[in-house]
Amino acid sequence: MKKTITPAATPPSWDTEALYLKAERYVQRMSALDSDDWEYALWSSLSLEFLARAALANVSPALLAETDKSWSSLYHALGFTPTEEKFAPKSIAISEVFRRLTAILPDFTKEHESFGIRHTGRRNAELHSGEPAFDGIKGSIWQPHFYQTCDILLASMGMTLQDFVGKDEAAVAKKLVAAAADDSAKAVKGEVEAHRKVWLAKGEEERTTLGAQASVWATRQSGHRVDCPACASRALVVGEPVSAPMQRLNDGEITETQEYLPNQFQCIACGLKIAGLSRLTAVGLGDRYKKTQIYDAAEYYAPEDDYAGYEDDNNEY
Repeated sequence: MKKTITPAATPPSWDTEALYLKAERYVQRMSALDSDDWEYALWSSLSLEFLARAALANVSPALLAETDKSWSSLYHALGFTPTEEKFAPKSIAISEVFRRLTAILPDFTKEHESFGIRHTGRRNAELHSGEPAFDGIKGSIWQPHFYQTCDILLASMGMTLQDFVGKDEAAVAKKLVAAAADDSAKAVKGEVEAHRKVWLAKGEEERTTLGAQASVWATRQSGHRVDCPACASRALVVGEPVSAPMQRLNDGEITETQEYLPNQFQCIACGLKIAGLSRLTAVGLGDRYKKTQIYDAAEYYAPEDDYAGYEDDNNEY
C-alpha cells in the first residue's frame, strides 16, 4: 500500500528530548537555590511537569495532544502540518498526564499520580493566585516523593536520577526516599510522647529553669538549633555535609555556607535523643540545614605560614 502523505519529524512541542531538556533546565535552576527556599519547591514542580510530559511523549507524542475540540493537535503531534487557521498546538492538562502515566507505566502508582497532581497544583496556585502555596512546607514532606516520582519517570526513558540531578544530589535523594519509606522509624513518636508526659509532670518552675539551660546550651554547642518535639525547648540536630562549601565575598568578608543532612538530635531539657534520618523525619526533624561561617577575606586568602606552630626564636647573639 502506497502512502501519499508522510509525516515530518516530531515538532519540539511534543518531542521527548526537547521536553526532557526543559525539565533538566528547571531542575538545574532548582539546584542553584537553598533546599528550604520556596523557590526551590516551585522550580521542582516546573521540572516535574516537563519530566512527566517527556515520559509520556516517550511512549508516543500523540498521547500529549488535546483532542476534545479538534484533532489538529493530534495531527500535529504525529508530524503533520494542520491546515486549521491560527493553529496553536494544545496539550492535555498535567493532571491528565499523570493519570495516563499511571495506566501505562507499571511502576507508576496511584501514590505517584496523587503526588504529581498535588505538587503541580501548588505551582498553579503559586503562579495564578494570591496564595503563597509553597511557604511553610518542609522539604522532608515533599522531597522524598518528588525524587521517587522522578526516578520512575527517568527509568521509563532509560535514565537515572544521577543523570538528572547529578551524583551528589542523587545520593541525598536516595537517603531521603529510604528515610521516608522506613515505617519502623515511626515508633519514635512513642518515645517523643513518653518524654512529653514526663516533661509535663514537672513543676512549672523546673520546666522554666531546664528550658533556659537548654537555650544556653544549644547556643554554645555546634549544630543546628530546632525546637524539641517533646518539650518545645531549644535543642540541636547535627549531621553530615551533603554539598561542597559555597563562598561569597561581600564587604571584605567571606561567607561560607554548606548544606547538611541531619542524623542526630539531642535535647538536654527533657533528655530526648534521636538517632537516624528516618527517625528524625518521622517527627519532622529530617530537613536539610545550612551551616554558615564568616571569615575575614584577607585572612582567608593569606598564604599559609610555613612556621606556624613553632615557638619564637628569642636567641640573642
